Amino acid sequence: MGIVSGNLTVARYRVVGSLPEGWRELFRDRLNDFSFQEPPQGQGKEEVEGWVQVHNLLDTSFDDFNQWLYNDVALFALRVDKKRLPQKLFRATLDKRRDAWCAERGVKRCPNAVVSELRDELEQDWLRRTLPAVSITEAAWSLSGEWMVVHSLSESTGERFRKRFFRTFGLKIVPWSPLDWLADRDTVDALLSKAPMPVQLGGPEVHLAGGTGGTGGREEA
Repeated sequence: MGIVSGNLTVARYRVVGSLPEGWRELFRDRLNDFSFQEPPQGQGKEEVEGWVQVHNLLDTSFDDFNQWLYNDVALFALRVDKKRLPQKLFRATLDKRRDAWCAERGVKRCPNAVVSELRDELEQDWLRRTLPAVSITEAAWSLSGEWMVVHSLSESTGERFRKRFFRTFGLKIVPWSPLDWLADRDTVDALLSKAPMPVQLGGPEVHLAGGTGGTGGREEA
């Protein structure tokens, strides 16, 4: 719940697109549709992601507007679960099982097919007993201001968040920078043209010489 308390370092985005009719109920339903779902008992190494409440990562229902919509600011978080096995310990254990298989049969070499079978059995056994690593990325969306702050500066996390947001709401979010406050396009183009190397601010929607669009950046909140 860090996004509603204390100082934060966040990435700020512009939300591109207009709010649809009945957006409150529509966005509630979309958040529920794309909320985090507990994986089956036999979850493998694949990642599982979905929206959760910022107040508690176990709360996945958005039916109560009072829990996530404050006037025109929506608060929610993207939860990502992934199970990871300790690779060095896993390889050592697999070697022991392979050696035991050979000793039981009085042979010196274990066939590749058997090694693969032993690996799959060991992996499934360990994954059943392993808790996932959990990451949470919180966000605050000003619906009237058409901007959003995301509590992460990671490029990979930002990319994941943008894709999930578009799938959920059908809206794009574009990184924002101080250059967006400049009204004079020529000034923006002049500043970018003096950069020591080609810049890509905010993805494809950037101000470049002869082009249009917005720019990207981060801010302290």
